Amino acid sequence: MRVLIIKTTYLDELILTLPVLDYLHGVCRGIEIDWLVDESCRELLTDHPLVCRLLTSRWGEWRGKPLSMKNWREIADLKHTVQERRYDMVFDLEGTLLSGIVSRLTGCRRRYGLDCELVAEPVNLRFDCNRVPMRKQDRHLTDRALRMVSVPFGRDYAGQLYSAEIPIHPEEETAAALFMATLSDGLVFLFHTGGDARTRLWHEAGWIELGRELLESFGDATILISGNDGRGGAEQIAQGVGRQTRLLPSLSFHGLAAIMKKVDLVVGGDCPPLLLAAALGTPTVSFYRSTDGASRAPRGELHRFIQSPMKCSPCLEQGCDNDAACCESIKCGELATAVRGILIPHV
Repeated sequence: MRVLIIKTTYLDELILTLPVLDYLHGVCRGIEIDWLVDESCRELLTDHPLVCRLLTSRWGEWRGKPLSMKNWREIADLKHTVQERRYDMVFDLEGTLLSGIVSRLTGCRRRYGLDCELVAEPVNLRFDCNRVPMRKQDRHLTDRALRMVSVPFGRDYAGQLYSAEIPIHPEEETAAALFMATLSDGLVFLFHTGGDARTRLWHEAGWIELGRELLESFGDATILISGNDGRGGAEQIAQGVGRQTRLLPSLSFHGLAAIMKKVDLVVGGDCPPLLLAAALGTPTVSFYRSTDGASRAPRGELHRFIQSPMKCSPCLEQGCDNDAACCESIKCGELATAVRGILIPHV
């Protein structure tokens, strides 16, 4: 059996969708899974052992320059590829104009898409396919994706833990091992202080307080601080915590993944690196302000999340006049308690 998964963006949602690969390979031996992803996110799925063929699109470029001959050639190549592959099933996990067009172009009769409440762009509803309604318990983005792909197979995913395997290049593994060898023998925490929007960040004072409290609880620990997007004040936080901290340089996707795989715990807000750490099997403690932790946070015994108690949370806003109060609603003590709750039984 050959299937196509259409989920092109965003990186955090892509990571949360990866367990569908594990599920599909579990219910159908010998299945071939192709995945259509945006060129900007292809690094996540490149050389993935459960993906047969990785297809890419540049939808933003195609839509922005509709008269470009280069863009038309790329679109024609994609059309030829999806038709040539002769898919048995197509899963449109995105619900956009692009995903609807590609799904239709495949010529596959068994096409599955999101229902009207979840499509990202209503125009997607114009493309005929089997619309999969969500259940009340399908609140988490991973559950929604699993619900979509499980319908034609009739095998429930509830109660099962499906992995989100992410391959790491050997050279990145080696570099990470050499770096970790320069640290002390104690626990290693990684604070990822960056984020995609202001309303997903925490304030510097909170990070500094958390760093100092964890060093009091775990005296020989090291704190790595990462904020590769430059928005999280990583350098100021490292200076504020002081001793036993290391500021990570800007790293590639796989370089950061290799480090996260080797640390003992990652703390961060709603951002792709935190989800990446969880997918690699590293414990996490996360906080959510403008977004909903119940639908996006890593799940399992080795993960904890704190949701802002503000009445307006989650607001889904990119900016807010009440940002300072919202930041302060995430308490250092709650995060530190969550960290200890995960690690102390295992120390």
